[in-house]
Amino acid sequence: MKQYICLSSSPWQAVPTRTQQLMTRLRDAEVLFFEPPSSRGRGARDGGRRVRPGLTVYTLPPVLQVDERHGFLFSRGVNKLARFITAKMDRHRFREPILWTTCPDQVHLLDSLPFRGLVYDCDRYWSGFPLEWESDLALSADVIFAASQGLIDHLSPCNDNIALLPNGVNFPMFARQEAELPGDLASIPRPILGWAGTVRRNLDLSPLLRAAAELPQCSFVLVGQIEGSAQLRRLSALPNVHLLGPKAPVDLPDYLCRFDVCLNLLSGRELPTDIIPSRIYEYLSTGNPIVSMIGSGQIEHFPDVIYGAHTAREFSQLCASALTEVGSWTRCRRRDYGAAAAWSVRADEVCRILDAIGLC
Repeated sequence: MKQYICLSSSPWQAVPTRTQQLMTRLRDAEVLFFEPPSSRGRGARDGGRRVRPGLTVYTLPPVLQVDERHGFLFSRGVNKLARFITAKMDRHRFREPILWTTCPDQVHLLDSLPFRGLVYDCDRYWSGFPLEWESDLALSADVIFAASQGLIDHLSPCNDNIALLPNGVNFPMFARQEAELPGDLASIPRPILGWAGTVRRNLDLSPLLRAAAELPQCSFVLVGQIEGSAQLRRLSALPNVHLLGPKAPVDLPDYLCRFDVCLNLLSGRELPTDIIPSRIYEYLSTGNPIVSMIGSGQIEHFPDVIYGAHTAREFSQLCASALTEVGSWTRCRRRDYGAAAAWSVRADEVCRILDAIGLC
């Protein structure tokens, strides 16, 4: 049985993160999953939660957040975390496991934890940490899994052993076609053009505003948590826009498979990124047409099966075009892309690479 210590950058969530998806699919593995300290300050008293066979979640104890230049206090916090982790390793009889890191600040724990191999799973650009932290972590890693080619280019000066591991999807869940019609969709006229995900304040809703105004015969549905904004207030005032709020993860595929067109929007204040969000793979798995905004200088992903728009005007036009799509080739091609991105496929690739470098 292979042993993994996973230092997660985010808590264990009902909607699984990339780290959760991979950790739950590693073959013949026993995993201790350490999530960040609780905002309620409950870490050291946490006895662990066995969320599934072979995977136990612990909440790290809270530590004083101080700058690295305050050497004594900074080291004291690192030592507290290291003692907590090693105590849990002893409890579960972990001996020199593979250490799976996900965030640059975890580099400070490397000298205090016993491990036989180090993985850095990088799924984002970490602008909030000193560059040398990530550089040191990348230099120490036996292998880096990067979520995009841009991240590979970013980390390549520090390590030659970098593998592209994009985000993925629970393909069987989102590819199912026989789904029960959700009650709050039953009264909404079709065609339905839908977005799934948190509607954050910085999400640029201007393409959706234009499309909803220019296509009054269509219904525009937003599924997910809502954060208020001026654009959202204007959008919700339109008669063909429906805000359905957040849904349980298990129910989300029932909504996506009913969308006649799936919509992808961009943040209005963040730099474009080449990291493909899991949402895109969820959309692809349904086979339904997808219209996506593309930022300036952003790479266009899956141009053969996704309608890519650079302006709000083009977005509205492509929404209308997507509704007229005929034939099965494009639908099947989208589903093929979704199947290739299944989390089980991603986890198998991780295991193959770890085997190849002698870590499994």
